[in-house]
Amino acid sequence: MKVSLTGTAETLLATLCARAVDARSPHPLLGDTSAAEVVERLDYDFAKLRVTPATAVGIALRARLFDRWVRAFLADHPESTVLHLGCGLDSRVLRIAPGPGVRWFDVDQPEVAELRARVYPERAGHRVLGASVADEDWLALVPADRPVLVVAEGLAMYLGEEEGPALLRALVRRFPLGGQVVFDSYSRAVVRMSGPLPVLRETGARMRWGVDDPRELPDLVPGLRLVESVKAYETADPGDHRRLPLGLRLRLLLDTRVLARLPVTRRVGHISRFAF
Repeated sequence: MKVSLTGTAETLLATLCARAVDARSPHPLLGDTSAAEVVERLDYDFAKLRVTPATAVGIALRARLFDRWVRAFLADHPESTVLHLGCGLDSRVLRIAPGPGVRWFDVDQPEVAELRARVYPERAGHRVLGASVADEDWLALVPADRPVLVVAEGLAMYLGEEEGPALLRALVRRFPLGGQVVFDSYSRAVVRMSGPLPVLRETGARMRWGVDDPRELPDLVPGLRLVESVKAYETADPGDHRRLPLGLRLRLLLDTRVLARLPVTRRVGHISRFAF
């Protein structure tokens, strides 16, 4: 299946590849077998994105934390709406398998939505919306009669500095019954220095919005409240280290025990959960 994506849309292929690498490993951390199957079906040079085993570990751990937060929200809100923004080719709706009381919307650019329709089966209660998440018009297509969970993994950093807070404000206004927003962010320094990253060089995408401290966002978005924030280096469980090959185990230990404590690197990024 030929793939013709460019720019930010093309970056989804790197995260897809990372989840596939994890799924094929002897001891998967996420185990997204759908990702491995989709990679086999796509006609695309994944090698040029230079997804390393260490990158795959980081992406798998991040996705696993998102999945845990999604499951926790749905356990508390079996009648709710999920908005998966910038969904790419993530099979989260299949991994979570939400119950019949959940309406799930995957939202991404039209060309991505069209590709999703070709690689993933239809599912009851699930709909794909082809739109730019920064264009708030698509929100009118989503009923506002239930609590909502907004999931945005690997998206925020590609929004503009004004677009990110504006999108959050629009979400808070749209859903009067409240809910949660979960997303990851990079610091302003990382965003400024991200140009040399292989995936950005190869795709032409550009990071634009940096967040040094998630606690600053409620000042920009009235009604938003920070519930929990996890540093990018703190997503591993204690038992994860024992399941990895020695080289990756040492890399993960370096991240969690050294880089996370250095003043320069400990604020590299966060995965945060907000309520409103």
